[in-house]
Amino acid sequence: MSSKNRPHLDFSLKTKTEKFTDNLFHTLFDATACVAKNIEQLEIDFEEIYKLACKVDQEYCGTIWKNFLSELPEILENLNLDAQELVNNDPASNNIEEVYLAYPGFYAIAIYRFSHELFLLNTPLIPRLMSEYAHSKTGTDIHPGATIGKSFFIDHATGTVIGETCLIKDHVKIYQGVTLGALQVAKELKNVKRHPTVENNVTIYANATILGGETVIGENSVIGGNVWITESIPKNSLVYHKPETKLKQKK
Repeated sequence: MSSKNRPHLDFSLKTKTEKFTDNLFHTLFDATACVAKNIEQLEIDFEEIYKLACKVDQEYCGTIWKNFLSELPEILENLNLDAQELVNNDPASNNIEEVYLAYPGFYAIAIYRFSHELFLLNTPLIPRLMSEYAHSKTGTDIHPGATIGKSFFIDHATGTVIGETCLIKDHVKIYQGVTLGALQVAKELKNVKRHPTVENNVTIYANATILGGETVIGENSVIGGNVWITESIPKNSLVYHKPETKLKQKK
């Protein structure tokens, strides 16, 4: 007992935040959900998890929730654009309902957009718990501090990593296993842009790795699978990795 050096750490914060996250998603997308009733319950739930996350300045909770609610219509509008982008670009999708119900990439984007708004409002701990919940369910790791534009597309989702200071603009499509990461992870770089910028209309195929805060992927570029990039790429570029494949006859 004396060795427990975190006496105020309450793990119910984690499970309650996960429940809050799912309820928020269903409130916006489930046609059978009563929005007004759910919003009232979500406010109660948010107050509870905020008290667990923040031991001081708890009076600010109401202000955060009010500001978050005011942004929800725009968040929903952006998520509808994200879903439509998936329908428009994935030949395997049959309709937008399928995207809302069955696409892990869309769920990951949705939870990112919720957590990002709370992150901008300086909400303690909760945005990170929300993003890690989406990570555990989808295999997609998007830091709530990342900045992502409109009509964002993640297909298959598993293994995708998007770092805290990453900037992604509009109509960007990425596939499974893509890493938008940092060249260095030194602690003193915390407040420095460490992750790349991806301009408009870029497609990044599976398992590409793009690193560095000064790295910019120019607009209308296509990044092929398995490439490793640490320098900026001009707009309208095609970047690809050409592996050497050898064939040997079995005896």
